[in-house]
Amino acid sequence: MEQQFHTYPAPGEILAIQLGDKHWTQAEFAEILGRPAQFVSEIIAGKKEITRESAGQIGAALGMKAEFWLDLQNKHLLQLQRLNPETQQTLDTVRRRARINTWAPVALLRKRGIIAGKTLDEIEREVERLFGVNDLSQSPTDVLALAARRTNLTNALSPVQLSWVAVARQQARELSVSKLDVEALSKLASTLTTRAADPAAVSGFAQLLADVGVRLVYVEAFPGSKMDGASFLLDGDEEQPVIAISGRGKRLDKVIFTLLHEIAHVVNGDLQDGAHIHDENTAHTLGDEGAADQLAGSWQIPGGLPAAPASIRKPWIDRVALRAGVHPIVVVGRLQSEKVIDWRTPLVKGAPNVDKQLEAWRRSA
Repeated sequence: MEQQFHTYPAPGEILAIQLGDKHWTQAEFAEILGRPAQFVSEIIAGKKEITRESAGQIGAALGMKAEFWLDLQNKHLLQLQRLNPETQQTLDTVRRRARINTWAPVALLRKRGIIAGKTLDEIEREVERLFGVNDLSQSPTDVLALAARRTNLTNALSPVQLSWVAVARQQARELSVSKLDVEALSKLASTLTTRAADPAAVSGFAQLLADVGVRLVYVEAFPGSKMDGASFLLDGDEEQPVIAISGRGKRLDKVIFTLLHEIAHVVNGDLQDGAHIHDENTAHTLGDEGAADQLAGSWQIPGGLPAAPASIRKPWIDRVALRAGVHPIVVVGRLQSEKVIDWRTPLVKGAPNVDKQLEAWRRSA
């Protein structure tokens, strides 16, 4: 049904009626206002808009509120907008841009080369393909349903975060993996930290997980997303788990722990209830998240850490790492997460980043 609008006369028409009721000429009214006669004639002819200042003066002269004249002027102008096809076409374009950006940050996706469309139609079709929908009239959270198992439910996923996961899902579709073997996955997880004692070995992790049935993808963190990783089922298939890593910070120990955390969700069977999003707002203290952290921690440093000395120095870190067969930064990171040492400790100096190794995951797609 076509929307019905009230019709509002031009303010000048109402002003002319008011002057007629008072038997004032335009020249007399202009003198009352202390304005040139042309000022009044242009308002009555619709050539000049009523401003806050003139609304106050007209109201004072006629014993009316200034708000009446301002409201009448605004309603009349908006009415003209509704009747102007060119203006409505422009507003429709704005609405489409807003709807598209509710789903995805277009400028960012274009910068990353994820979408290349130039016209609005092209951009809209590319966003639809990214999310696997026929139109964007739905809510993106209804389509992806990714926030179901986040601990902090008060923080809804943003378009940037949703797009990051959509890109990860798209990349995961391109991968070919073996049949899922949860027991083999668990055994593999228990070896990843020791394998990463040589950071170069991280390059091969995508293939190792593919061999046990897990799609591991790397999608570089989107600015402002605060996403570390996610795990979800591809098309809801329990036999097709996906783990996506953003590499935020790209420090070896942080990337490995995020990976272990997401593997723990797969091993624990958590993905059947929805995706797990690992971001800055997620509090890993309760339920599935706490259990995943606990299992990931047992894989990270088998047997845990020995009691720390009162003063922790690099030689002690190196000895513990050597005994556990892990890189020293893993020990430092564990102590930081347990708040035994400060996040700004000089012990992180020279910590290896794995940005090049993460790129290898992307090339394996």
